[in-house]
Amino acid sequence: MAAPKKINHIGIAVHDIEAAAKFYTENLGLALGGIEEVADQKVKVAFLPVGEVRLELVQPTSPDSPIAKFLEKNGSGIHHIAYEVADVAAEVNRLMAEGVKMVDEKPRVGAHNSLIAFIHPKASGGLLTEIVQPQDHH
Repeated sequence: MAAPKKINHIGIAVHDIEAAAKFYTENLGLALGGIEEVADQKVKVAFLPVGEVRLELVQPTSPDSPIAKFLEKNGSGIHHIAYEVADVAAEVNRLMAEGVKMVDEKPRVGAHNSLIAFIHPKASGGLLTEIVQPQDHH
């Protein structure tokens, strides 16, 4: 088992990405790393680097997006924590073999072309957990 290398990002569900980003850029002085639409997840995401970790603001682009449902139930706030791993597919297989309840039983493509998989909140005590394998940026 390879423990995660680091926290890749913290996902924060928001109603309005531009308004939320304003606080982080104007009041906290963080730099906005661009806004990207992830069509198959029905969201827009904005990354704001803080040291080695990035904040990921997530706004639903459709009322049937899982983020829209999260916002309805919980309001804006922390949605998930994403841990960086060397091999998402191997970790998914290991977790499933250990009986961990998964949202994704095989990796899929996330923002920045990374490979991602979500672990079910029931497995982690209530917080949605993501594992991420970044693609080389070379």
